Amino acid sequence: MNRRLAVLLVPVLLAVGGCTAGSEEKEAGPSGRQQAAANRPSPFQDCSALGTPPASAAPAPPSGDGGQALPELTLNCFTGGAPVALRDLRGPAVVNVWASWCPPCRTELPAFQRLSERAAGQLQVIGVNNQDGREAAQAIGEDFGIRFPVLVDQGERLKRELNRKAIPLTVFVDGQGRVRHVDSSGALDDARLAELVRQHLGLTVPA
Repeated sequence: MNRRLAVLLVPVLLAVGGCTAGSEEKEAGPSGRQQAAANRPSPFQDCSALGTPPASAAPAPPSGDGGQALPELTLNCFTGGAPVALRDLRGPAVVNVWASWCPPCRTELPAFQRLSERAAGQLQVIGVNNQDGREAAQAIGEDFGIRFPVLVDQGERLKRELNRKAIPLTVFVDGQGRVRHVDSSGALDDARLAELVRQHLGLTVPA
């Protein structure tokens, strides 16, 4: 009886809190669907501009005022091209760690797309697709209209470096590339996301 109850509770816990994935969620070998996804144009922007500060970003504050540097990780870009070193990212930026199999990730992704449109020129919105299949991730981008750049982290390295066990995670990065806040409270909506941007990056996002 206890076993049956535990099975019923798993999807509920995933929807309410953060999502974790076991080995069964890791990407399998190439399949026909994955190959078909690779042959379709990526819905996401390329990553070539991630090393350039947003056009109208405020000057970075003086060093030594807190925050930790982004981890020394290099991740591939979903669209291809040169891999991206996280420490080369130029903020302000909001980095969202997500996966297609994570219900709260899917709930909040459209809010991040709207943030990327409303705050264009002020900050960058960057996705990190975590332990996912290419077909599933591409389908999310196509179905939800997600266009901001997406990096790929199949090994969950960023999550481990941030000492977090579940996703979604949202990392708020200042103009010096330093982490100001890591949010793991669950799916964020437009209002909460705008408030976190104001609180941790000092930016007011247009409504």
